[in-house]
Amino acid sequence: MADSKKSHAQQQDVAASAATHTIVVKLGTSVLTGGTLKLDRAHMVELVRQCAMLRSQGHKIIIVTSGAIAAGREHLGYPELPKTMASKQLLAAVGQGRLIQEWETLFGIYGINIGQMLLTRADLNDRERYLNARDMLVALLDNGIVPVVNENDAVATTEIKVGDNDNLSALVGILGGADKLLLMTDQAGLFTADPRSNPDAELIHEVHTIDDKLRKLAGGTVGGLGTGGMATKLQAAEVACRAGIEVIIAAGRRVDVIVDLAAGKAVGTRFLPLESSLEGRKQWILAGPPPAGDIVIDDGAVIAVQQKGSSLLAKGITNVKGTFERGEVVRIFDNKNVLLARGISRYSSEDMIKIAGKHSHDIHQVLGYEYGHAAIHRDDMVVI
Repeated sequence: MADSKKSHAQQQDVAASAATHTIVVKLGTSVLTGGTLKLDRAHMVELVRQCAMLRSQGHKIIIVTSGAIAAGREHLGYPELPKTMASKQLLAAVGQGRLIQEWETLFGIYGINIGQMLLTRADLNDRERYLNARDMLVALLDNGIVPVVNENDAVATTEIKVGDNDNLSALVGILGGADKLLLMTDQAGLFTADPRSNPDAELIHEVHTIDDKLRKLAGGTVGGLGTGGMATKLQAAEVACRAGIEVIIAAGRRVDVIVDLAAGKAVGTRFLPLESSLEGRKQWILAGPPPAGDIVIDDGAVIAVQQKGSSLLAKGITNVKGTFERGEVVRIFDNKNVLLARGISRYSSEDMIKIAGKHSHDIHQVLGYEYGHAAIHRDDMVVI
């Protein structure tokens, strides 16, 4: 009987390994440079070799690459520039072309075509632009082309920047309907303490829930070459997991790390996804636009939203914060300042203040018009 069970388990493992996935591989600056001031092309070709191997197995690969500023600085001979946004944009403008040429050359060794995608937060905030970006990404994948994605640093301002490629990779994973997000970094994963200063730090192999205790374990960057540390990786993992994507943080310079992670081997720190992914509109609400304001609700509304799956009615609103228009995304909090949900408001902040605490049938009388009985409809809401 034991042998029979073992055989069945082995069959399951074979079936799992045979399954094909869409995999986002996020490569940080520290991975691409090895902590130096220039791109490590020898290691980049090794990363491409692994991606090519996965492609030969039927997997679809999306690359989210850092390194444009590092490539620009290298190409210009490491100039001394003022520490301004314009200087970073200058280096990115020079380096982005160099970086994409490197990827094109290396993937070309294996006969694989790539397609460049440069994104900003503005491309994800607007519903139509979000869908256009998604359609383009899917078209590249369906035609056997590897998308190589980076934030458009040459034109991005503070207001429209995603901010780091960890969070960008989570958004790209949602855009592409990914199954796995591999966050390649200079650390072996998430530890119980900072392994750079604490020799007793232990690797956390699996995470079911990202909470405040876990966030406190996150540290900063090493060397100042990148823009994301472990904290941004946790943010990215939380967004991706809520969209049904498995996330793994692992050392990008470990031998065969990408191949091993795709095969399900226990490497790095694995973040388990929610049981089912959110449908497309709700993925956009969760990952697309930053919230324009906040709404505080009473205990009765908390129960209705969290436990009963109901829409948020004006009667349950106790406070409105910020200025937002109808159709913008807002956050929903309880009276203890605990984040409950995000949703698309059917009313502006000005109107929401007027109808807060009122019954739904009184909305028309208060405003002189109405956009429905719900302040935020259930179909336009993602419960956190």
